[in-house]
Amino acid sequence: MKVARLSFAIALMLFASLGLWALQFGGRISGRQSSVTGERQESSEFYFSRLQYKSFGYRGFRGTWSQDFPRADDDCLIVIRRLTRIDAPAPLNVVDLDSDRIFNFPWIYAVGVNTWSFTDAEAARLRDYLSRGGFLMVDHFHGEADWARFMAGMNMVLPDAIVEDLPDSDAIYHNVYSIDEKFQIPGEIYVNTGRTYEKDGYVPRWRGIRDSHGRIVVAICANMHLGDAWEWANTGEYPEKFSGLAFRIVINYITYAMSH
Repeated sequence: MKVARLSFAIALMLFASLGLWALQFGGRISGRQSSVTGERQESSEFYFSRLQYKSFGYRGFRGTWSQDFPRADDDCLIVIRRLTRIDAPAPLNVVDLDSDRIFNFPWIYAVGVNTWSFTDAEAARLRDYLSRGGFLMVDHFHGEADWARFMAGMNMVLPDAIVEDLPDSDAIYHNVYSIDEKFQIPGEIYVNTGRTYEKDGYVPRWRGIRDSHGRIVVAICANMHLGDAWEWANTGEYPEKFSGLAFRIVINYITYAMSH
């Protein structure tokens, strides 16, 4: 996958610009109402949905949940449209944990989950979402302290959850792309420092939580930043091997969520 080709780079910049314009001017793209606003929903087989939660007292777009939004999500959605047959014409989607809208979407992406906090009602809603067949992908948190804070929230949602390291042989890594080798996917910090890790998150953790039937319901990308890999894919400074793996991973996670 050569995502750095000039034509693709132009497309990425165009769609990212449209996404920003939509956020600033009521969320209208080509006459369609953006689901970012939570209003009329575009008919679509798949919605690229980001989880909105409260962090450090903020729930709006200053919250940690919105980091790299909308560009990372938009760039990833463009690749999904180009490389799969998933029918995904709808614009980006934000799902707030204080709303039952969450039950409309089978796959949700969350970042900075070391800062998330839930009320009892929000934790119960997310638990219900996962028990009904929902799938949560978490990304961009690093080191032992971040892990502990992430798990504090996760234990509110799934008190009996067992976190496991997902083996390369798991079905989730072979449903579209066969991914037999996984390595640490860094954020933009790599461009200036050459480091693939942040804080004390030296080792990438490809982990998951299963339900009672063995289905993965939470996919955990710890000590990595796939969102930055999507966002930086069209730049010459960021290596293709990182963005290429990040795109293959998310496509596998999405198709797993939609077929299991």
